[in-house]
Amino acid sequence: MQPVDFTTLIAAGHELRSEWLPSRCEQVYQRDRYTLCIALRTLQQRGWLTISWHPQAARLHIAEAPPRLPDTFTFSQQLKHQLNGLALIKIEAIAPWERVLDLQFGQRPDDPAQWHLYVEIMGKYSNAILTTAQQQIVTAAHQVSEAQSRVRPIQTGDFYQPPPAITDPLPSLQETQASWQERISLIPGGLKKMMMQVYGGLSSALVRSLIEAANLDPSQSTASLTEADWQRLFQQWQRWLQQLQQGDFQPGWCETGYTVIGLGMTQPIATVQALLQQYYTHELNLQLFQQLHHRITQKLQYLLKKLRQKESTFLSRLQQSDQADQQRQQADLLMAYAYQWQPGMKSMTLADFVTGDPVQIPLNPEKNAIQNAQALYKQHQKLKRARQAVAPLLAEVRAEMNYLEQVEAALLPLDHYEDASDLTALQEIYEELIAQGYLSDPNQREGSSRSPEPTRFYRYQTPNGFEVIIGRNNRQNDKLTFGVATDYDLWFHTQEIPGSHVLLRLEPGTVPDEADLQYTANLAAYFSRARQADQVPVIYTEPKNVYKPKGAKPGMVIYKREQVLWGQPQAIAQQPHLTPAEPVSAL
Repeated sequence: MQPVDFTTLIAAGHELRSEWLPSRCEQVYQRDRYTLCIALRTLQQRGWLTISWHPQAARLHIAEAPPRLPDTFTFSQQLKHQLNGLALIKIEAIAPWERVLDLQFGQRPDDPAQWHLYVEIMGKYSNAILTTAQQQIVTAAHQVSEAQSRVRPIQTGDFYQPPPAITDPLPSLQETQASWQERISLIPGGLKKMMMQVYGGLSSALVRSLIEAANLDPSQSTASLTEADWQRLFQQWQRWLQQLQQGDFQPGWCETGYTVIGLGMTQPIATVQALLQQYYTHELNLQLFQQLHHRITQKLQYLLKKLRQKESTFLSRLQQSDQADQQRQQADLLMAYAYQWQPGMKSMTLADFVTGDPVQIPLNPEKNAIQNAQALYKQHQKLKRARQAVAPLLAEVRAEMNYLEQVEAALLPLDHYEDASDLTALQEIYEELIAQGYLSDPNQREGSSRSPEPTRFYRYQTPNGFEVIIGRNNRQNDKLTFGVATDYDLWFHTQEIPGSHVLLRLEPGTVPDEADLQYTANLAAYFSRARQADQVPVIYTEPKNVYKPKGAKPGMVIYKREQVLWGQPQAIAQQPHLTPAEPVSAL
């Protein structure tokens, strides 16, 4: 993830000063442990200033409104108490080349600042600190004790101290090429490495873009550069410094991430604010998606492994209980032919009552025939009771396995992140497993709940233009089957194979032909655990024939009056990936 460097922070601050000063602070909200949102209003617009001290995604920019969840963080409550109703009157850098902005709040734009909110964008040391006009710290997003840092502790009641000054030489427009070149080439080494070692205030992404803009290799040695190479690189260096000085920024995407100075840009973006919003939203969503996907997958694999072991054990016990009748038959034979027993016998071979075939019965030599028969009768009763006890346990284990395999099937289309709807679908699976007691959420705050959002199903069209809607997890499957479906639709699902609920939408009086039914069956087969097979049995019926048993887990249903088609998942796999549908509301 590309961090916000000094250049990006200056670009973001430049836009904020030109468009959002002065503005009124209307609301303060902390959306998570690393992100603060401040609602600002000017005469022309209203927006949310996002301040993050995330160790990998610290940033400052205007963003979309945060979700409506309860705010229980102490830091935001203190800021709300002090800043609500005040005006944001200034945004200033505290020192040259420092990644710290001073947000000043006062009663009116022309009044002196009453409060300072210092936003420090410094990687894992990022922070947000509120002080009085006299620089006394009132609260901080992350307090640092003297035991944690002797250089710069940050505690309530202390006076604010800026971060330690940069000791390396700082870039300057006034520096000549000869001096600049001498600094970098004094010790031969990799070009990128030496530039970052010599000068402060540079980031890896910035240096790489400057070097590549000069048609040079970041890893090549400084000793290998010609005078023409140094000249091109110095021109890019000067151009960058001039952009900083003049506030001439060109935000956009590049191959390795984003840029705010136009170097290596492949697609421009209107504002730095929009650039940072899109980039970090995507990157943080991707990070969360990967973490959730890994945790859910690992948990499902562990649970299914344990359940399969239980199933194997119960099946073994049932196989043993199948011998119960044999134990009773042997006991009856011993009782009938007890007179043939002789002391010390280890077995007896007796004729079967029905077939007359010889039956060899092992004996305990320390017991007589009657005692051996009684032991066999006891074993018969024990195995009979085991069957009665194990059968319902096996059914329970298999039902749980079916449910978890259904969840596992919902993960198959979510193997990679594309947009926010993928994360939403995965979070619904995560929350479902928490609700069912399979997972715990260590980050869940008391009283927090997801804000209601429209469910985003997958949506396709059949050859004749009929709409097909597919659930992406068990929550969506239930909503699709029991909320969206009408009496005119057709409901599809793989036969005895975990998979998504699929709905073929039909208008009153319309009848799908074989191509429509086959296409929908192919989709149902593709969105199931059997998506790698060539042919998969798929059933379809009217939604009124689909029922949810009492106490059933999410997504688990029974059906009747079904018809069977053979779905071909490979026919769907060869098509380009289709994007999720727009929100579909329940009818």
